Amino acid sequence: MATGDQQDIIARIRGYLPRWFGDVAQSPIINGVLQGLAYSGAYIYSLYAYAKQQTRILTASDGWLDMIAADFFGLSIRRRTGQSDASFRANIVANLFRERGTRNAIIRVLTDLTGRAPTIIEPSRPADCGAYDAPNSGYGMAGAYGQVSLTYQAFVQAYRPLGSGIPNVAGYSIVTTGYSAPSQGEYVDASMSSNNVSDADIYAAIESVRPAASIIWTRISS
Repeated sequence: MATGDQQDIIARIRGYLPRWFGDVAQSPIINGVLQGLAYSGAYIYSLYAYAKQQTRILTASDGWLDMIAADFFGLSIRRRTGQSDASFRANIVANLFRERGTRNAIIRVLTDLTGRAPTIIEPSRPADCGAYDAPNSGYGMAGAYGQVSLTYQAFVQAYRPLGSGIPNVAGYSIVTTGYSAPSQGEYVDASMSSNNVSDADIYAAIESVRPAASIIWTRISS
């Protein structure tokens, strides 16, 4: 017997009845009435308990989590297809307290979104572009040219997620599919891919954390 279930409510109601009603075995008619009342009471209590959980992010579930995300972030944070409540809740909490306005904020938001860290070059940052007499630069070395006049700007090379393709469907030049062969192959389009992070999502993620009055030149590749 748990708090608020049907048996608990029956016991509570019977506790208020006069003793002359007798015990359970002696009062079958009143027991039936109490069972009906307790059934309704248990449902109301469960509804109350569920509603109470939805008032806090850490205990909210189902569509209420989606409403919470919409309240805080609009359309920028949405539940992915098949994403569990626990995973979506963790994403909401992470974005509530996310670092913003820094270089590291861009790295973290893109890594969280795509699973791949971006490459960031700030033209006025010697650590990215090198300098004379510095140990991280020299002729014949791969790197980027700096420019001190390009302040408050950065070049970001973002990467799309490494998706797993389309489940159960093989591709061209794969031996598991072919004409007259027992296999599964079909013509597909991008909407069937398990990778559901779009380029627009990547741009929006950068925009959500970039420093104010800065220019972030972005290139996205696979």
